[in-house]
Amino acid sequence: MVILGIDPGTATTGFGVIRKIKRDLKCLDYGLIKTSPKSSTPERLDKLYTELTKLIRKHKPDILGVENIYFFKNLKTALPVSQAKGVILLAAARAKVPIYEFTPLQVKMTVTGYGRAEKKQIQKMIGHLLGLKELPKPDDAADALGVAICSALAL
Repeated sequence: MVILGIDPGTATTGFGVIRKIKRDLKCLDYGLIKTSPKSSTPERLDKLYTELTKLIRKHKPDILGVENIYFFKNLKTALPVSQAKGVILLAAARAKVPIYEFTPLQVKMTVTGYGRAEKKQIQKMIGHLLGLKELPKPDDAADALGVAICSALAL
């Protein structure tokens, strides 16, 4: 089973692709989809959709996991992230990829067993679970791998 995990954002969207075979997890790909701050919101969302569609075609995921926003501290960041999430859900729906949503707390609990785990702890556990030689970076890509792992272990 191939799983695509997404950490949504309009400036930077993290992605992580893993394969689950029985109980084994293997990292296939991870990185960022970046948009220019000089671009308009519609242009940024269009680029996100285009790049995500390419990732879906390339990896042919069986499922897509996305981080769910259930609270926000700043309305200025919550709205763009919500817009990006809508584009992500649209791309998955058009490709007929089942979608699973997880809160940051669910991801942390699944990956580390502790809901208040620090970024470094999460990255170390992701590296361990996926057999990576180095800690996954940057944070958005590591978070997306965490979402993918959460998706894999929730099934």
